[in-house]
Amino acid sequence: MTTLQQALPDEQATTGFAARMAGAMDEGAVIYLHGDLGAGKTSFARAFLQALGVGERVKSPTYSLVESYRLAARTAWHLDLYRIADPGELEWLGLDTLADPAALVLVEWPERGAGALPAPDLQIDLAYAGTGRTVQVAARSPRGERLLARVPASS
Repeated sequence: MTTLQQALPDEQATTGFAARMAGAMDEGAVIYLHGDLGAGKTSFARAFLQALGVGERVKSPTYSLVESYRLAARTAWHLDLYRIADPGELEWLGLDTLADPAALVLVEWPERGAGALPAPDLQIDLAYAGTGRTVQVAARSPRGERLLARVPASS
């Protein structure tokens, strides 16, 4: 399993890292975002989607549970499952579209949707590190391996 680790000392570093990750996306992917409250999952997702060309406001799906964005070649879905108590609650959302191989799916708190979500291609773990953060990205599928191999080194 391939992994990538990096220190993110500030929000600018997080934005730059998200842009590098977005630059590697030339196909769909399912990305699980893990981390404590405030660790930067939504900030990463916002910067990632903006780097992919989302021109509209990227808002947190904490209350709506899911937001979708039309990109040039695919649809991006951003889910925040923090408020889900049971994966069965996801049935009414119509998540079958997330299984489309061309879709780009970002899921915050994926453990709360266990069994109802497509398997991840990449798992991103964000953690506190002093006043900044650290990030670890792990490939979880052959597609994830290809995507992670295309992420340029930090500058």
